[in-house]
Amino acid sequence: MKTIHNIFVAGALLAACAGASGQQVNVICSVQADWCNMIATVYAKTTGVKINLALKGSGEALAQLIAEKDNPKTDVWFGGTGDPHLQAAEQGLTLEYKSPSLPQLYPWAQQQAQQSGFKTVGIYSGPLGFGYNTELLAKKKLAAPRSWADLLKPEYKGDIQVANPASSGTAYTMIATLVQLMGEDKAFEYLKGLHRNVGQYTRSGTGPIKAVARGETAVSISFVHDAPQERMQGFPVETATPSEGTGAEIGSMSIIKGARNLDQAKKFYEWALTPGPQAFGAAAKQYQLPSNKATVVDPNVPDFKKIKMIDYDYKKYGASTERRRLIARWEKEVNSLPR
Repeated sequence: MKTIHNIFVAGALLAACAGASGQQVNVICSVQADWCNMIATVYAKTTGVKINLALKGSGEALAQLIAEKDNPKTDVWFGGTGDPHLQAAEQGLTLEYKSPSLPQLYPWAQQQAQQSGFKTVGIYSGPLGFGYNTELLAKKKLAAPRSWADLLKPEYKGDIQVANPASSGTAYTMIATLVQLMGEDKAFEYLKGLHRNVGQYTRSGTGPIKAVARGETAVSISFVHDAPQERMQGFPVETATPSEGTGAEIGSMSIIKGARNLDQAKKFYEWALTPGPQAFGAAAKQYQLPSNKATVVDPNVPDFKKIKMIDYDYKKYGASTERRRLIARWEKEVNSLPR
């Protein structure tokens, strides 16, 4: 992996393009705080342009953009699951911008741009799967889950955590994945069966893997790139991806329609698509696959070639009407059931 020193050097090469000192750009950042702060620090040092940073989850970010629609205070929205970015595009909150860097990106990132009318772009991807605590499973004499079907086994009752899809992009990705994998009615029958084994629905998508790491639950449904950081801290965490197939998030970036600092927004956007800045995720111990094909990939990043992926329809399941409908059905048919 590139060292941070090399990343600084790579960023410095772009300084001449970024405009004079004293300029600024207002960024909502929906990745982890360390990653956001690294972006702000390096960008300011290498370009002389200040980033005014607001850290918000993707749901909160979308709500802010809707509230500020008539008088935007944000220039760029960086990171977070792609569905809310697609909803922002659908609602006319983001600007059409066809980056000259698109040919350098993986097809899934280019597809995200095309499906949004070039109002957002993929900047990283990460597959959905399971996290599990090896010590807790051994203590309970439980096998590690390898399939969606495994999670319905009665021996896992109370030992699974997943986030609430009403507040978490991770959990909504799970519902959309199961619907595409099984068909909607069968998927909801599955979710009812899973509900019996869920000990807790957390507010955030990273909550379940943190609970697994600390031995508070045996199994989580999580993005598998969230596990290595826990493992590095000494927790007994391993991951698996379901044998039937799984979906993935496409973290995205969007320029806000009506941005006050549009020129600087476009320069930041282009910078963020280059290999040096795309390595910041792994430097901040976040292990999604970067979208620029030239980015050096950290060995902790999941190998998509070894994972059975579904052909996830991001356009359909990123639409606000479809999201609201599926979450409402989950609330009515699944979350209302006793456990």
